[in-house]
Amino acid sequence: MFFLKNVPTWERVLRVVAALAATVAALRVLAPPSAWLVASAAIGFALTGLFGVCPACALVGRRLPKQG
Repeated sequence: MFFLKNVPTWERVLRVVAALAATVAALRVLAPPSAWLVASAAIGFALTGLFGVCPACALVGRRLPKQG
């Protein structure tokens, strides 16, 4: 299935950086059950940044502006 990208490039980079920071912080600061939960959520957030598709944004109808 093909999904249209609905996350702009600047936000994709920000999502990946924030996910990496959250993962590192969670694994260093939180106790194991909470750390793994936060790290798992951050990995999902990073995937939306890597692929450029956010299902929650698609539900509310967010689209990138057309170029041209």
